[in-house]
Amino acid sequence: MQIGDYVVYPSKIDRMINIGEVTGNYVYDPEQPDLVQVRSVKWLRHIPRMAFSQGALYEIGSALSFFTVKNYADEFFAALDKGFKNKSTADDEDETVGATADEIIESTKDFILKELSRHLKGYDLEEFIANLLRAMGYRTIVSPHGGDSGIDITAYKDELPPRILVQVKSQDSDIKEATIQSLKGAMREGDYGLFVTLSNYTKNAQKYLDSTPIIRGINGTELVELVLKYYDLLDEKYRKMIPLKLVYIPIPKQD
Repeated sequence: MQIGDYVVYPSKIDRMINIGEVTGNYVYDPEQPDLVQVRSVKWLRHIPRMAFSQGALYEIGSALSFFTVKNYADEFFAALDKGFKNKSTADDEDETVGATADEIIESTKDFILKELSRHLKGYDLEEFIANLLRAMGYRTIVSPHGGDSGIDITAYKDELPPRILVQVKSQDSDIKEATIQSLKGAMREGDYGLFVTLSNYTKNAQKYLDSTPIIRGINGTELVELVLKYYDLLDEKYRKMIPLKLVYIPIPKQD
């Protein structure tokens, strides 16, 4: 940060966007009650949040405490002009709504996959997948550790066959064809297979899955979709591990 730089500060108390100019050098002030590293700022404008596009509001709503505004910097610069057009009074639909909604959704999916990868490895991921399958309406039996012959979970839709043999992998690298073939080798006639990974499948592995309809492969992206769909039915410990809150977000109006 340099003298002459602009600062955008969204205030949650009064829902205003405050734009100012840095006027002083860095100072370490231990007498400050909370923030001891300070710079003086001349505040130039205080503008209601509703005056900005959804995209601009989303960018400055980052969880980071200090960062550079990039995508919508021009909009905040324009807000310093007295002729700044208030987005809430404009007749045109806010074109950033769709992009903002997509960014929020993708950010949520990224968060879920990162938390799964960070907290669940090996047997822990198997227990989670078994819980997810139960949330989806399956009965599950988790294989004893170390003696599963390549089968981590056995699932049934009801009291009758077929059974579904599940193999779970938490590795970061993509799953190879040979790994899926090992699941096929453990299956008996009438069985179905399910392979779950946090990563993805190699091209040959995906071809093998496409040519073997009795085995379904779920990658990290598809797993996240299932987590979102059945989130409320997961055990509490998993909902605490992946804390999500149901919110409504704006989307583009349909024709």
